[in-house]
Amino acid sequence: MIPHSLHSFLVLFLLKSAFYSLSAYASPVDSPAPPVDPPSPAPVDPVPAGPPAPGPTDPLADTIPPFALDFAPLVWLDKKETFFPSDIETHISNTSPFIDLKIVETPLPPLSTANLDVLNPLNTDTQHVFLTTKVPVQDSPKWLEGVAPDQDGKSKDATTCVTIISNRGNGTVDVFYMYFYSFNKGTDVLFHELGNHVGDWEHNMIRFQNGEPDGIWFSQHSNGQAFRYQAVEKQGKRPVVYSARGSHANYAIDGNHDHSIPNINLPAGPVTDRTSQGTLWDPVKSSFFYTYDGATNSIAPLNNSPLGFMKYNGLWGNTDMPKDDPAQESLFGFPKFVGGPSGPMDKRLNRINVCLNDDKSCKVRDKLAA
Repeated sequence: MIPHSLHSFLVLFLLKSAFYSLSAYASPVDSPAPPVDPPSPAPVDPVPAGPPAPGPTDPLADTIPPFALDFAPLVWLDKKETFFPSDIETHISNTSPFIDLKIVETPLPPLSTANLDVLNPLNTDTQHVFLTTKVPVQDSPKWLEGVAPDQDGKSKDATTCVTIISNRGNGTVDVFYMYFYSFNKGTDVLFHELGNHVGDWEHNMIRFQNGEPDGIWFSQHSNGQAFRYQAVEKQGKRPVVYSARGSHANYAIDGNHDHSIPNINLPAGPVTDRTSQGTLWDPVKSSFFYTYDGATNSIAPLNNSPLGFMKYNGLWGNTDMPKDDPAQESLFGFPKFVGGPSGPMDKRLNRINVCLNDDKSCKVRDKLAA
């Protein structure tokens, strides 16, 4: 039997670990969105990709390779999901740029996916731009709910995904499927909601070798999991992904996924993501498309996709809500509302491994797990 004092300590430790796990990508005060600069060299991994191919000689520079669509993930949204994939343009039009809880008064054109990067000069080492809801988030404006996919898996009249093709050379191509949600509903812990935030970018990445899928990354809160393509569930040859209710973390199997301990997923525990076969979403049917050049850390549009929002280096949601705001709650110092996340260009597009972090061991699983 665990002594009461030790049990209390362990519970508090798990709560702290869980909160930091689910909020690590949504805490711009601690981890501000970096400017779009070439990344520092990463350490060599046991299974490295080749160097990025120079943009001007990239044979995929102006095309969407068929395999990027043929093997694109299909995403099951949970049966009880209430915050669906969201139209990127709608999100921008319903927010205003804020700095330090005050609206930006600098004269600006109407903001859109085409020109959102006009805000970049306002981002500095000491201040950050937040796309803040025009209607207070605690009033639950309807647009935060997103757009439920139709019977064909399409987000009708909405663009809810970004697909990025990165040709790394030597037959290696990484394809990133970035999923956008206007609201992330955090985890319920002891009857308290923790970690809610406006704006939510999640993703899968599939690494292809000579046009064949090899590994696939599933983003989950501050990290995620990698699997061999052969291991994952499929419909035909397309990988199946399970999006967690509210948090939208991506998993390879349905059911419950405890993430109390960062980077360790268990089938049960105090802080749990829930997934199931609710509504099937086909993200590439409602996607913008781009190519990425790792040598210059730059992107180029395909199919006339807008470029400004991809270059935007601010945050995609409200800033951290003040502690004295009547809508803010906390449990053991962990708040209900946290700050919004950074965007697609901050997802390590030039990674060496299939995994997100090149400085950690990259375990690519060959069997399904929670």
